[in-house]
Amino acid sequence: MKMKDGFLWGGATAANQFEGAWNEDGKGPSTADMMTGGTHTTPRRITPVLEEGTYYPSHEAIDFYHHYKEDIKLFAEMGFKTFRMSIAWSRIFPNGDDKEPNEAGLQFYDNVFDELLKYNIEPLVTISHYETPFGLTKKYNGWAGREVVDCYTTYCETIFNRYKNKVKYWLTFNEINCLTIPEFGAYMGGGIIPKKGDNEMQLRFQALHHQFVASAKAVKLGHSINPDFKIGCMIAYMCNYAKTCNPDDVLEAQRKDQLHNMLCSDVQVRGYYPGFALNYFKENGVEIKMEKDDEKTLREGCVDFYSFSYYMSNVVTTDKNDKEVSGNLLGGYKNPYLKASDWGWQIDPKGLRWTLNHIYDRYQIPVMVVENGLGAVDVVEKDGSINDDYRIDYLRDHIVQMEEAVKNGVDLMGYTMWGCIDLVSASTGEMKKRYGFIYVDKDNDGKGDMGRKTKKSFHWYKKVIESNGENLV
Repeated sequence: MKMKDGFLWGGATAANQFEGAWNEDGKGPSTADMMTGGTHTTPRRITPVLEEGTYYPSHEAIDFYHHYKEDIKLFAEMGFKTFRMSIAWSRIFPNGDDKEPNEAGLQFYDNVFDELLKYNIEPLVTISHYETPFGLTKKYNGWAGREVVDCYTTYCETIFNRYKNKVKYWLTFNEINCLTIPEFGAYMGGGIIPKKGDNEMQLRFQALHHQFVASAKAVKLGHSINPDFKIGCMIAYMCNYAKTCNPDDVLEAQRKDQLHNMLCSDVQVRGYYPGFALNYFKENGVEIKMEKDDEKTLREGCVDFYSFSYYMSNVVTTDKNDKEVSGNLLGGYKNPYLKASDWGWQIDPKGLRWTLNHIYDRYQIPVMVVENGLGAVDVVEKDGSINDDYRIDYLRDHIVQMEEAVKNGVDLMGYTMWGCIDLVSASTGEMKKRYGFIYVDKDNDGKGDMGRKTKKSFHWYKKVIESNGENLV
């Protein structure tokens, strides 16, 4: 089937995973810049100071900073209608709380937006994508400090005013619900480094509240600067199935859906904390400190649309004898009906249809899939070709299910495949885990000439966009 006129086909990236130039033209360090490389079996480390001789993947990444014209030209060749990217906050405010913005950083994004608009590609901008300025981590322990709300609001006011005639679509925080995940979420999503003796759960949920308030303020501010702005939330959707029809398994799957998926979107879409969240806080001794106007701010700053990432589904059970498998943010248990990626993520296209139906039934606002893709090991053949049929199969199967959800009445705005050009993996820091339609010559150790090369999937996706989703062969 064809998608509706104006459907936003495109690709998605994040500044810290592909931009590079981490300390050029006045940019300050971000939390991502302090994370070492890793592998599927060796976790990334957070270093409070940079270690000599240690590899930090974000420092160079794939150097979009110096290749943006070449890369955007390739996106245009595929026919992108939109390109999801993020602004590196510390490129605009190097310490996060500077009195004046960095003009060189602002000018860089002017250049990028102008290049996109030259090809009629609509920018979709994530304001904060897993990279809090490290200066705010040192000064306030990241989002655990209420002061960061004002720093973020100032940042938003700066970029909204600067780009009000170039950018229409904005996302306030990437995968904001990662702060519901122990350990991983604190630093990645909140820029928090817990000290010995800290209540990590309290820090995470207080930081999450601060982000809710900041998001709501950004929505109100953005609409006042340009009423045509469309500002959305972004959730890492973790689709959960009960392993059995044991009511305990079913309730556990519902609990995880509420806590890790619905808590954040309920606040951002509906404007208030749901009852299950308040009960969870009570049962776990979490006390959310609110200022007197916070509840009013949340009600008045609801988002215009709901966007999310979807890669896989999980199986949930109360039987802890099962072996866990890995996943995006949260793992689960093995689903015998599904195949898995090279990194153990269970491939479930029908889970995307279920998720779209579930989200739209709950909120009845426009929805957008802003991350979906397959991380795999790609091989360059002797003739230079890269035959990633496995990626084409993955994407085709998910787009088919997406179209089935649209037939059910889901108001779907667009689809931006994750990592449209190979980039650094957020979870592992690898280049080996490739997602892109475009191959970048760089390995896990940072070696390579950065040359760009199209894969078989590049030409397939071009046909998908040309046919508005009708030609998936």
